[in-house]
Amino acid sequence: MRSANSGRLTRARSAWTGAEVHLAAAVCATQCAVALAVRWVGTFGDDDHGAGLGGGFAAVGLLCVLVFGPPLLAALGLLHAVTFTMPAATLARLARRRAPGPEGAWHLGFVLLLGTFWTALAVLLLGLGPTGAGALALAVSGVPPVLAAAGARWRQRSGGHPPDRGRVWFRSALVALGACVLVVAAGTVGLATGLIQEYEPPKLGADQLTGVWRGDHGAVLRLRAGGGAELSSVPAQPEFGDVTTKEFTRCDGAATWFLDTAGRYDPYADGPDSERRDGVVVRVGDCGHDTYWTIGGTDTHPELFVLFGDPDAGDLRILRRG
Repeated sequence: MRSANSGRLTRARSAWTGAEVHLAAAVCATQCAVALAVRWVGTFGDDDHGAGLGGGFAAVGLLCVLVFGPPLLAALGLLHAVTFTMPAATLARLARRRAPGPEGAWHLGFVLLLGTFWTALAVLLLGLGPTGAGALALAVSGVPPVLAAAGARWRQRSGGHPPDRGRVWFRSALVALGACVLVVAAGTVGLATGLIQEYEPPKLGADQLTGVWRGDHGAVLRLRAGGGAELSSVPAQPEFGDVTTKEFTRCDGAATWFLDTAGRYDPYADGPDSERRDGVVVRVGDCGHDTYWTIGGTDTHPELFVLFGDPDAGDLRILRRG
């Protein structure tokens, strides 16, 4: 009996060939790289909240991506292979011995089942939208590696050799690089031609700004008609110091506010690459300094934000309509 069980376990493990593990990991690493490129292009029309890497910071960021990106993607691909593709391969091998149907169909079905499980777990732990594109992409992310493994097995049955690990990863890197370049180029062309709309902040009048705005750590800003305001744990510029420091204080109590439609009070408006945007100046008599809350978001979901410190690596605080 022990010999029979051992034989079944050995045959089940044969679904985990080293060549297929590396093939599945390489395919997953490629699709992760493309997904990240698509996600980045998708931010072309988003509000950057005055932050961003420029000059030397951009060069350092690009260098970090080129140096650390490939090994991180490879590690992510291997993690995906051992949690999606290969467990599904083992389950398919076991199911095929007890039920009719091609092993490839079982493999595909089990990887979709595992994808649904991991997606549900991600929704619970990471707060992904259950109907969002990210959740759907995660659920079906095991399909391309399964198809690649099926193709490799078909070639072996036809007299071919198992895929060489080094060649698999080299081709994966070339495909990922080419696909990412195409995605970024398409996004750049779309932005230049207007197919991707450049972000435009909403234009809000004083009457539209009145109301309750809430942020993290219990921050509440009540803007009243006539220029009065009430603050509760609202971040503010420190009384002493310049705008390049990340330090800020939290203020409570009564305050005043007014709408600045020319960006005259924006502390970053005098920079070489700055753009003047409408904002709300909040003044508290005995706490901190005047704080410029820039208007962002959209017409239907407006935001007030302030960036404490250097725009290249500042501390962003956002208030949203309560």
